[in-house]
Amino acid sequence: MTAQVDSSNALKIDPFGQAEALMRQGRFDAALEAARGALAERPDDVDGLFLYAVCQRYLHDAGGAEATLKKLLTRAPDFGRALQEIGHLRKAQGDGRGALAAYRLATLYNPALLASWRAQADILRGGGREGEAQAALAEARRLADLPKELFAAANHIYEGKLVKAENLCRAYLQKNPRDVEGMRLLADIGMRLGVMDDAEFLLESAVAFEPENARLRLDYIQCLRKRQKFERALGEARRLHESDPDNPLYQSHYAIERLQTGDVEGALSLFDRVLQTVPDDPATLVSRGHALKTCGRQDDAIASYRAAFRAQPDAGDAYYGLANLKTYRFTDDETAEMLRQADRDDVTVGARISLSFALGKAFEDAGDVARSFEFYDRGNALKRAQSRYDADNMSAELRAQQEQCAPELFARHEGVGCDAPDPIFIVGLPRAGSTLLEQILASHSQVDGTLELPNILSLAQGLRGRRRMAGASAYPAILHDLEAEKFAEFGARYIEETRIHRAGAPFFIDKMPNNFRHIGLIRLILPRAKIIDARREPMACCFSGFKQLFAEGQEFTYGLKEIGAYYRDYVALMRHWDEVLPGAVLRVQHEDVLDDLEGQVRRMLDFCGLPFEASCLDFHKTERSVRTASSEQVRRPINRDGAAQWRKFEAYLNPLREALGPALAEYRA
Repeated sequence: MTAQVDSSNALKIDPFGQAEALMRQGRFDAALEAARGALAERPDDVDGLFLYAVCQRYLHDAGGAEATLKKLLTRAPDFGRALQEIGHLRKAQGDGRGALAAYRLATLYNPALLASWRAQADILRGGGREGEAQAALAEARRLADLPKELFAAANHIYEGKLVKAENLCRAYLQKNPRDVEGMRLLADIGMRLGVMDDAEFLLESAVAFEPENARLRLDYIQCLRKRQKFERALGEARRLHESDPDNPLYQSHYAIERLQTGDVEGALSLFDRVLQTVPDDPATLVSRGHALKTCGRQDDAIASYRAAFRAQPDAGDAYYGLANLKTYRFTDDETAEMLRQADRDDVTVGARISLSFALGKAFEDAGDVARSFEFYDRGNALKRAQSRYDADNMSAELRAQQEQCAPELFARHEGVGCDAPDPIFIVGLPRAGSTLLEQILASHSQVDGTLELPNILSLAQGLRGRRRMAGASAYPAILHDLEAEKFAEFGARYIEETRIHRAGAPFFIDKMPNNFRHIGLIRLILPRAKIIDARREPMACCFSGFKQLFAEGQEFTYGLKEIGAYYRDYVALMRHWDEVLPGAVLRVQHEDVLDDLEGQVRRMLDFCGLPFEASCLDFHKTERSVRTASSEQVRRPINRDGAAQWRKFEAYLNPLREALGPALAEYRA
């Protein structure tokens, strides 16, 4: 904890800082009392709860320490040091198996916990598992050899204290500018903060200094993928694979990059090679299942997911892979096994989240609404605690779009941008029917379907500038000050970077839902692009989002209040775009598509300047890769199966109704 200095330079110590100082002096009774007093004012402070539990352990109150740690983990389920403390408690009680499980979870959440690696090595060696013990000791030695600044920075990174971590890394690199581990950690911070250009530069430089460092190269590939530089990421993964073609780790990463560029068959071939070397590897089986689902091979995908949880019974992502097919129905035995796994205390947070969402689906299909909602709610609560989403910050961000993207902005920059007409943006909320609209339009001979392209979000993130780390953002205000040629440059870069996803048609679809936040930016850089707003009845849309576990992002969906507030803010921002950019956005109501498919298809094609083609009505016959949660649903003819599913859960949805407020009454207004 840090000390603060007032105007008279008298030293004031934060209450938790005082407790920590007393604990370091070995005065655990006094530290416990100081922490108790501080917790009376801030009962949910994670660091405070941790200090309190440590004091309880040293005062031999094992039961109290465990209760405090469980409370802490409900607020921060991936707090590694709390799991390390549980490991210490189990070890003291002679429960080696329980201690080992806790230490392993601790190092999954925070790989920089030196004490947990050493404790694992001791327990494993005592059990005659010398090979595993040596692996744990090797990781402990690597951490012990780190400079103290980088060791501290690594711990801060895994606890989400990124500003502290950055300050430590930068200070260290000023003295040691060619230290590749310092560069790697600083790049990691940059990727977590969305400062991707800095992260790429750091990793590119570090790889140049140590080209044989596999950890650096893998981080570099990940960074390139996050920056949508898919061809370069594929090239780097190919080179790494060629350096050791029989290495299953390199095969797996190469497969993932091939999948990113649409080479599903190439990815499947590599996944099969991995499984020849590492039979029944659950992670590979799950990835293989996702690839098979993408190309419509549902039966093969089901077999791959099932093989994954047969190999690893707590493979929650395999169970959720089945649930996410939407059309799959769990057997009674599978549901019973999921319940057993969800009750284990040594299962990762990620697995518990996946199991909870899968169980929600299983009980919903079985007609047990109460238990279904219980598990959906449990999964969302865990995910919400993990993501630490702030609805107020999001509301402020969307209000800033309205304030800054006023008519004068577009008047000042009239005529700017790249004149390419290629993109058709489909925006809105997840689960609003955007995949159906994409499948319809991608069935047209002149339109390529792609995926949810992150390029616009990445551009907006880059425009925020470094001030984001201090809580402020240069974007969208910076749009007022950019020179005309920058808008054209950004538009041209978008067209070029997305080319890898296209198959040669003159038009293509970008269906990233969250692009609705950046319609002003889109209009300035690509004034001829078409924008379609996919909108769905609020209760149906929001509850469908609440039931969905997304691969990444969409943190606003993990709470009824949060998703209701987000929908309300979305409607307000779309109303703003309608006012300042009249006619720029075509609104398509999901219910209208269900009621009058041909009429809505013709309406969309007219808006896009495309001739009518009957294939758009037979969209379910179009063979293409679909990566979103609706992949199986859009391979069937139009139906109303999910239109009113939320009504079964109506008794539980009052928080959603209240959060939606006027957006519920004003739907279709």
